[in-house]
Amino acid sequence: MDIKETFFNYITEGNVCKGDFIPVGAAMLDGETITNALVKIPLKTLNRHGLIAGATGTGKTKSLQVLAENLSDKGIPVLLMDIKGDLSGLAQPSPGHPKIDERHAKIGIPFEPKKFPVEVLTLSEQDGVRLRATVSEFGPVLLSRILDLSEAQSGVVAVIFKYCDDNKMPLLDLKDFKKILQYTTQEGKEEFGEAYGHISTASTGSILRKVVELEQQGADLFFGETSFEVNDLLRIDEDGRGYINIIRLTDIQDRPKLFSTFMLSLLAEIYSTFPEQGDSDRPELIIFIDEAHLIFNEASKALLNQIESIVKLIRSKGVGLYFVTQNPTDVPEAVLSQLGLKIQHALRAFTANDRKAIKLAAQNYPDSEYYDTAQVLTSLGTGEALVSALDEKGRPTPLAATMMRAPMSRMDILTDSELNELHSKSKMVKKYNQTIDRESAYEMLNEKIDRAEAEEAKEKARQEKEALKKAESKERNTTSSSRRRSSAMNPVVKVLTSATFIRSVFGILTKVMKK
Repeated sequence: MDIKETFFNYITEGNVCKGDFIPVGAAMLDGETITNALVKIPLKTLNRHGLIAGATGTGKTKSLQVLAENLSDKGIPVLLMDIKGDLSGLAQPSPGHPKIDERHAKIGIPFEPKKFPVEVLTLSEQDGVRLRATVSEFGPVLLSRILDLSEAQSGVVAVIFKYCDDNKMPLLDLKDFKKILQYTTQEGKEEFGEAYGHISTASTGSILRKVVELEQQGADLFFGETSFEVNDLLRIDEDGRGYINIIRLTDIQDRPKLFSTFMLSLLAEIYSTFPEQGDSDRPELIIFIDEAHLIFNEASKALLNQIESIVKLIRSKGVGLYFVTQNPTDVPEAVLSQLGLKIQHALRAFTANDRKAIKLAAQNYPDSEYYDTAQVLTSLGTGEALVSALDEKGRPTPLAATMMRAPMSRMDILTDSELNELHSKSKMVKKYNQTIDRESAYEMLNEKIDRAEAEEAKEKARQEKEALKKAESKERNTTSSSRRRSSAMNPVVKVLTSATFIRSVFGILTKVMKK
């Protein structure tokens, strides 16, 4: 038995699947593709998460596209983060090419052009289904972690949420949250002090600045209603294929805070909403996070801890997370250790740091008597990758340098007219693209402040009226007293001015004059 036959048996026996699976390509030996030595990924282990890595232009996005297509075909919905804007072509079939036919002949899988059910979602004002969530849905703990607040500041946020719950004030958007922040140390200072203790202006000022920072990255578009229901990610079309939900993120590459905020809130909502699945034969949802370093590079320690916790726990909900990035070192070790599937495209060794990174990356893969992993990592061509998966019992499959199959859909973006047609047919656009601004904390607090000001003005007017009455009463009392003093002289005046007194005086004067 020659080495090719031995290798073929090695790969074939290591990729035996009793249940359903996805064939991603054929194994290669010494640069030659071994036809029908298929590398398979069992559906049963797809919720064990994964990594797709490699230098720019090595085929990461096409590998992602292949997995998304095959998952959809198996009736498994997919959520893709499209940072570069080159995944919308999934909605149209591949035009085909002789090189694609040649590749598939080597692999041993027939090539069939297909289009797939696609829904385009957006976090911004781009065309697509608007994704929103309310501040209340975030809750005080998650919001505090996203804002990277101190323990004392987190306590303030918890008190604010408690106050809003007690007073039935919905916190829908950042406008609501900023208003209640200002209220705690201004108009509502005494009310908060009596019920919850004193809140310092230094704490609220610091929180407000961090909210404004988040707002400047576009979070004001994300927070609000109508809230997106994560169960809508699980839709199946009339042919039994899972929807591929593509979130267009081309305009938020320079706003990583918004991206990490959205991702964490989405994962938290999925974890709290989806039922426990245990070890099922297939996942409920697969999420691909392209340019994953945008989450990890800008995340605070608290945020990283939250992401790591969700990665460890969410697989029990039947959800698989797949991180797509240039280098495996972009992903924290605590997360990397949880990833069952690794598709590693070529890495470039241009610097000493690159060579160190390649050595570290090689250590993430099982040993193989057929490959020098570090050497293979630098010699892989475009559309070739080292693949290591988990078999149905959770054991690593044989490491295989793999000729990856080509996408069945278009490897290019949709035109504007094609996108417009996609949006016009979408039921989700009609459901979520209506902006609702119902009465919430902002309006309710303004009304409360207006009522308080009106009551204050009314009380002030009453006090002024009472003061005026007192002044008038005092003046009347003074006048009355003067009159009483005048009345005390009246008897003398009456005598002097009486007719009898006057006649007497005139009588005396007449007698004197006659003498």
